[in-house]
Formats: sequence, structure tokens, C-alpha cells
Amino acid sequence: MGLLDGKVAFIFGIANHRSIAWGIAKQLHEHGATIALSIFNEDMRRRVEPLAEEIGCEFVEPCDVNQDDEVDAVFEKFKEKYGKLDILVHSIAFAPREALGGRFTDMKREDFKLTLESSAYSLVALAKRAEPLMDEGSSIMTMSYYAAEKYIPDYNAMAIAKSALESITRYLAVDMGPQGIRVNAISAGPIKTLAAAGIPGFRSLIKHFDAVSPLGETVSVDDVGKTAVYLASDLSRMVTGEIIYVDSGYQVLGITVPRDEM
Repeated sequence: MGLLDGKVAFIFGIANHRSIAWGIAKQLHEHGATIALSIFNEDMRRRVEPLAEEIGCEFVEPCDVNQDDEVDAVFEKFKEKYGKLDILVHSIAFAPREALGGRFTDMKREDFKLTLESSAYSLVALAKRAEPLMDEGSSIMTMSYYAAEKYIPDYNAMAIAKSALESITRYLAVDMGPQGIRVNAISAGPIKTLAAAGIPGFRSLIKHFDAVSPLGETVSVDDVGKTAVYLASDLSRMVTGEIIYVDSGYQVLGITVPRDEM
């Protein structure tokens, strides 16, 4: 018996085998969930379909989450195939390259708006369509990062988007609580994903993280996936509106100097 036997999960944001969404998909599948996947566009299908086959996924559909008609269409296809939704995973983040790095005050209005719409409002858009398919005990989760709380070099617009995402998590938790739907966020440590590759200085950030974090180890997509299993299952029945850290303990630090240098 798996923790998620009989449950159906719809996961948005998978790009390749390094994606956090893939780590989550694998772990949810391992615990018995049926997995459906959404990709950004058809160009990603050739990379994602082999992964889908590994976990017996029969639903891989494109959706630009900034287009309401596409969001409506993908949820209608999902409803026709599965009829219900138990787990929604929002693992979507996008910022134009110009919105990362450089002076924060030089950010263009249109880049800021696109980052917020893609990375934060998209959770609202997906949750709205998911709610009618969900029963009591269902779970919605999204992916955040410590830049939502503290200054992280070069995150710029994405840091603001993560702050908004965490606030949205709390508001959705209150909105959907009466229906028994839980909404939480996972704040993961830095992981070498396709999205992270576009952040200036990311390699240096990873090295610093390993040197100072209490557990002294980089977080993997599988580590995040295991926490997702907890949030998707009845083990977290009374947990909602929370930011769950999977970051090797980094967020507890008040000073980030390696211990052997103190």
C-alpha cells in the first residue's frame, strides 16, 4: 500500500530530468499516485515523453499558463480523462534574462510584469481551475526559494515573484480551507535546474551553500519530491498555508561564514 494509492496528481513545470517537477513526479509515482504532466510547449515533448514513460504517465499536454484559454483547455482535457484531481503541483518560474542580475532599479516594467505573471499569478490561475475537481483532503503545492525573504544576489524580479508566491499560498489556503483543500509551498535550496542556469553567479552560490549550510550538502530534486509526498498525503492533513524548507538548514543561519573560518 502506497501513501498516495488512488490519487491523481497534475504537475506543471517539467522541462527535463533535472527539473524539480520531475523529482516530485518520481516520488509521487513511487508512492502510488497516477501522474499527469503539463509542458510549456510542444518543443519540450521530446524531452519529457521518455520521462513520462518511466512513470507510466499517459497525459502530457502543453499549456502556456499566461493564456487563460490554454489553461481552460488543458484542465478540460484532464477532466475528461481523469474526472477528479487530488494533487496539483505548480513548479513554474520564468523571468526574462534582463530581469536577473544588474541593478535592481534598472529593471524594465514589462520584464517585471512578465516575471510576476508567469511565476506567481500562474498559481492562482491553476488553483482556480483545479478547485472544482478537488474533494476534501486534496493538496496544492508550489515551489519557492529563500530569496522570497532575504536578499540573494542577482535574483531581482524573481525574488519579488517568490515573495508574491508565498503570499498567494497563504491567501489560497484561507480561500480553499473550507473545502478541505490544503495549499502549501516548498522552499528548496539551490538546485542545478534549467531555470537556475540563467541566474548570474549560480555556481558560486551553490559552493557557498554547501560550505555554510548546517547539513553541508546540496539539495536534490528527490529531496524535494519526498517532502512533496508528505504534503500530498494524509500525513499533512492539518498543514496548510505553510512554507516548508528543504534547504539543508540554510534558513536558520544568522551568519553565513563557514564554521572552520569562525
